[in-house]
Amino acid sequence: MRAMWAAASGMNAIQKQIDTISNNLSNVNTIGFKNQRVEFKDLMYEKVKSEDFVRTDGSLSQIEIGNGVMPIATTRNFTSGSFKQTEKELDFAVNGSGFFVIENQNGAARYTRDGTFKLSIEDGEASLRTSSGYAVMGEDGAIELGESVASINVSEDGTITVERTDGSKEDVNQIKLITFANPEGLSSEGKNLYSETDISGEAMDNENGVAGEVWQGYVETSNVKVIEEMVNMISAQRAYELNSKTIQTADSMLSVANNIKR
Repeated sequence: MRAMWAAASGMNAIQKQIDTISNNLSNVNTIGFKNQRVEFKDLMYEKVKSEDFVRTDGSLSQIEIGNGVMPIATTRNFTSGSFKQTEKELDFAVNGSGFFVIENQNGAARYTRDGTFKLSIEDGEASLRTSSGYAVMGEDGAIELGESVASINVSEDGTITVERTDGSKEDVNQIKLITFANPEGLSSEGKNLYSETDISGEAMDNENGVAGEVWQGYVETSNVKVIEEMVNMISAQRAYELNSKTIQTADSMLSVANNIKR
């Protein structure tokens, strides 16, 4: 019975929606996280011509019977979350559409909205790193802060000024920000990192400040709206129950047909 397969496809699709909602809610406190949603499309239709209904032009009436639904994509919402003041000099947020540039362990460029950076010191030389130990990139390469770092000040354009323990100050680099023509096309890699794809387009430099400003002492919180996600979860749960009820009804109809006695 076609109804069983259509309802089963609906249950499978809604399960993926529930999985996505669950991931959104689990990351409600993840810095820089962007929520996702699942997109659906209906499956192929079987076209059945009925000889019982003839149109005025003599053609047979056509009946279209669907075969269910399928999830086709997940899209990520890159609207900004709220900004939370931490007053930590190594916490940064982008007030705009830009991304920080990170270099992973393989030397490949990755992008993030998570600006909770750390200070790494090797052989007395300090550098700016992510929580995973990846290098934070500046306009002049990886951000190296040098020796005897007493404090760090970053202006809104990303210029990094280091104050040494002897009281001297030095501009060492500028935090690199980039933008994408279609950020929804970025590929998620975990650890708050994204990589560019053909769909996202190539990373574009922050010309004329289009990527936004760097705010020191702030972080961008997740843009997940808990109430909205809970409403979506309840709606998905009801749809899942309706599809399961359809399978039960179809099974009951088959049972009735099988029990007909001659």
